[in-house]
Amino acid sequence: MSTLAAIMQLLVATAFVSIPVVRHRFGPAAKAAAVAELRRQNVRPGVLEENKLRFDAGGHETAAPATVAAVMAATAALNFAGADLAQLLTWIFSSLVLLMNAAIVYSNFTAVKSVEMAFRRKGDPELARVEVAPFLQAAEAAFPHWVRAQTYLRNAVVFGGSAVALVAVSLV
Repeated sequence: MSTLAAIMQLLVATAFVSIPVVRHRFGPAAKAAAVAELRRQNVRPGVLEENKLRFDAGGHETAAPATVAAVMAATAALNFAGADLAQLLTWIFSSLVLLMNAAIVYSNFTAVKSVEMAFRRKGDPELARVEVAPFLQAAEAAFPHWVRAQTYLRNAVVFGGSAVALVAVSLV
């Protein structure tokens, strides 16, 4: 059963690696679409850089998923090796991944409201003028249509793989 847990953890790690890969490949197009939308709204595009807003795979957009992937891969290696610590770490990290992914999905569903609040908190009057819904829609439309399906698949792998890993180590 530890082998099954390890395989699920590697699938989860791969799912998390896919996030920065997609953003690296299509982030520049999303930024260009967002900039065009800002211009349509008569908002200076420079406001994005001034407030460190990105659509690419820079910063935490790579660090966070890469860290999760590394932790899951390391835990998978421990499960493959049959290490005593593997069960405990699987319980800790797979549970955390379930919770984190639930938070990610929630933030995706509430993106417009969250971004509006974040823009207001920045205290930049120009940023506060941005009509967030069309801004985000423009950026999202720049990603290929298959990215939505990939997102659903990624979430299924993360939720399902983490749950299966937890059940697998519980049956050891």
